[in-house]
Amino acid sequence: MTSSPAPGATDEAPSSGGPLGFGTCLALVMATMVGTGVYTSLGFQLQDLHSGFSILLIWAAGGIISLCGSLCYAELSSRIPCSGGEYTYLTRAFHPAAGFMAGFVSLMAGFAAPIALAAIAFGTYLHAAFPAVPVKPAAVAAVILLSAGHLRSLEASARFQNGMTLLKFLLIGVFLLLGCWPALHHPSSLSALAPTPSSLDDLRHPGAGIALLFVLYAYSGWNAPTYLAGEVRNGRVTVGRSLAVGTLLVTLLYILTNAVFLTAAPASALKGKLDVGSIAAGYLLGPAGFFVMSCLIATGLLASLGAMILAGPRVTARIGEDHGALAFLSRRDRRGNPRRALLLQLSLVLLLIVTGSFETVLIYAQIPLLLCLILGVLAVVVLRRREPSFRGYLCPLYPLPPLLFILCTAAGLVYSAIMKPWVAFAGLLTMMVPLALHALISLTATSPRSTSP
Repeated sequence: MTSSPAPGATDEAPSSGGPLGFGTCLALVMATMVGTGVYTSLGFQLQDLHSGFSILLIWAAGGIISLCGSLCYAELSSRIPCSGGEYTYLTRAFHPAAGFMAGFVSLMAGFAAPIALAAIAFGTYLHAAFPAVPVKPAAVAAVILLSAGHLRSLEASARFQNGMTLLKFLLIGVFLLLGCWPALHHPSSLSALAPTPSSLDDLRHPGAGIALLFVLYAYSGWNAPTYLAGEVRNGRVTVGRSLAVGTLLVTLLYILTNAVFLTAAPASALKGKLDVGSIAAGYLLGPAGFFVMSCLIATGLLASLGAMILAGPRVTARIGEDHGALAFLSRRDRRGNPRRALLLQLSLVLLLIVTGSFETVLIYAQIPLLLCLILGVLAVVVLRRREPSFRGYLCPLYPLPPLLFILCTAAGLVYSAIMKPWVAFAGLLTMMVPLALHALISLTATSPRSTSP
């Protein structure tokens, strides 16, 4: 057999004994979430929305939606403390084909595309500070060097990740202090955040769906520790706690950061621009501030890149463990790293960097990724009905969190499909291909030739 049946409760991995603790899981959540999205989304949102108040509402809504998802995934990680994320959860709750599809989506849309986008953002900010440095070569170099570093050992990767995340949030804290100080001394600048008669009209416009998609992209990563849950100490508790705490902290951080951007620079200067952080710093501190903030944000983006490069290959390796035809992806080197899975991810990332458009790749990736997250949240409903005697962590206020997550995320997807129908179709096609591939692999595995002794 190339695909194992959905594992039962007794098949779960041990919930302790891995090298990763709560600090690393929390750092992984926050480092994966805080990065490309918050430093690039506002410029695209201002192309469709004209009220700072409505933009902040969408960022707050994204945080609430993501928190609902993290509470659901906290229950899933308690029920199934194994690595693999949606691949493991959908296999258990629905069918191996659903898990295989989610694993494929994670490889393409969940990791390769976001890593490519983060690398392009890194190159853009580095180019803003040093115009002689071209964007895409800098992005390629960053991805290759970080991937090579993660091949050393999991412990070394964890130390690097913790250090880079700490540095990133120290830098963000300094930026927020610099941005809030002028606003407190000149309250008139806060008028950019006040409600206007057009605020509600903004939220009813289909463009708000695209804006929400950018926001949910910025929040993506709240589920990152689930991909390494089998390597976490006391994973049944640690993973879920890191999801909820990390999401709450990032929500507050995102609202404050975007408020600073909107009050520091005029909307016309930010509209359609990728490096909104540098532009806001330039208005706050002049040319020196533009240079320093470009360098700092570029450095912070390395933490996001490192987190995603670390987590992604674990999903691909898990697929290889369960499917004989892809077993070569599960092989690990002597340090325990899934080398071949990491190299496959690296190849896809480099392809996207060289050929991709930032906005199109983002929307394309978000559609299948969010659909898989919806299925992951639905898995909580399925497993509650199937295993009512479970006594681990349970999602609070159930069924409100899964219902709110599914309805709001689906609304954003519908808006996006209206605005970008061909991109939406490409995203759906990304989900259909692995389903067909799984059927082909299963057919090959059960043919007389493959099952003969």
